[in-house]
Amino acid sequence: MVRLDARDIEILRVLSAEGRITKAELADRVGLSPTPAWERLKKLEKAGVIEGYGARIAYKAFGPHVTVFVACELDGHRARDFQSFEDAIRRHDEVTWAWALGGGFDYLIQVVTQDIDAYQRLIDRLLDAEIGLARYYTYIVTKPVKSSYGLPLGLLDMDD
Repeated sequence: MVRLDARDIEILRVLSAEGRITKAELADRVGLSPTPAWERLKKLEKAGVIEGYGARIAYKAFGPHVTVFVACELDGHRARDFQSFEDAIRRHDEVTWAWALGGGFDYLIQVVTQDIDAYQRLIDRLLDAEIGLARYYTYIVTKPVKSSYGLPLGLLDMDD
C-alpha cells in the first residue's frame, strides 16, 4: 500500500481532471517547483498509483450508439469458470468495462455498440461460445448523468 501525503493527493486530483496539463503548470498548481513535482509524479507512476493516461472519447461524435449494462450470472463458480468468462469478454472490443461482483450477479459489464441489434448479436455470440453464461440482464442507458474518471481523493488515507 502506498502512503500519500497532501501534495501527492493534489497531484492526483489535478491529473485526474486535466491529464494533458504541462509539468510546469502541474508544479505551479500544487505549489512545488518543477523538479520535485516531476519526482513525485514519477514516484506515483512507478508505484502503480497512476496506471496510465488517456483521452475520454465522445462516442456521439461518431454517430448513433447505445450503451448497455449487462448483469451476468454464470453456470459454474469454479476458478476456471470465471477465467473462461473473463478471457472471452476481453476479446470483444464492445465490452468497454467489466467488473467481477460479490453478491447476486457474478459480473457487471458495460457494452457500447452501434445499436440494440449489434448488442444482441454480441450476446448471441457470447451464448454460442459456451463460456458459462447462464443468464444475463440488460439495462439500456437512456442518458449519462455523471461521468468521472477521478476518484474521491479526499477519502483516501494519507500521511499528515
